[in-house]
Amino acid sequence: MCFGVRDALALAEAEAARGPATILGQLVHNEHVLARLRAQGLRLETDLAVVTTETVVVTAHGTSDRHREEIRASGRRMLDATCPLVHVAHRALGDLVRRGYHPVVIGQRDHVEVRGLTGDHPQCDVILHESDVDRMAPRDRFGVVSQTTQPLDRVRTLVDVLRRRFPQSEVVFRDTVCLPTKQRQSAAESLARRSDVVVVLGGAHSNNTRELVATCLRSCARVHHIQTAADLDPEWFRPTDTVGLTAGTSTPDDLIRSVEERLQAFARRSVASEPLSLSPILLPPVSLPVASA
Repeated sequence: MCFGVRDALALAEAEAARGPATILGQLVHNEHVLARLRAQGLRLETDLAVVTTETVVVTAHGTSDRHREEIRASGRRMLDATCPLVHVAHRALGDLVRRGYHPVVIGQRDHVEVRGLTGDHPQCDVILHESDVDRMAPRDRFGVVSQTTQPLDRVRTLVDVLRRRFPQSEVVFRDTVCLPTKQRQSAAESLARRSDVVVVLGGAHSNNTRELVATCLRSCARVHHIQTAADLDPEWFRPTDTVGLTAGTSTPDDLIRSVEERLQAFARRSVASEPLSLSPILLPPVSLPVASA
């Protein structure tokens, strides 16, 4: 797990131990984690109007300042579990707008993080493909940030497309792709080149997990996205395969271990002289300063 997810979980679980609380949305995009939170008594709602608990938790994906004010105006106590690096993206976009740039966010329009980024800037353009740039109106100045879990190469490509599409415009880009995403993408690419098949573990709705799948597919033809060890199919593997294993940033360690153990069990049952070998991604530890809200 990345540090932002770990901190969000720790905050929510500590609050659950104190009493009833409601998480507004999915704290993280992983069903295994959400089930664990529900089992601890935390409620998950998307509509503030139906919340009955005194305490409301903002998810790791963040939200707009307008939404925070709505929570405060409702008289509820708000706990902010927003990842510090999502806060960085919010501050970068707000600074560009204050300096007179037309705001542009590279990311998925319907993703909760992107909705949070654009919630205070309704004039914002959201782009994910070159065709989105073609539909944009010309402006004198564009200020560009990115959803934190977008692949950096896609982000840079779209910034270049924007500059070519509007050569007379000033385009300022603030790199808000988070460091854990960059490291994981780079490690996944390296892993996929060394593997015959790659297993990517993570939530079905997790953007960073889906991006890992896309990255691995560029270097490995056999890539499988799973959510639990039960999703593994022994028919996916040949006795001599090297299997790469990676996971999205909201995947808990116990779930990763269970997948690794089942893969190793497949290998032990192999009748071949050379069993399947497993190559997990090893990322260096990351120590980052915690940004204030």
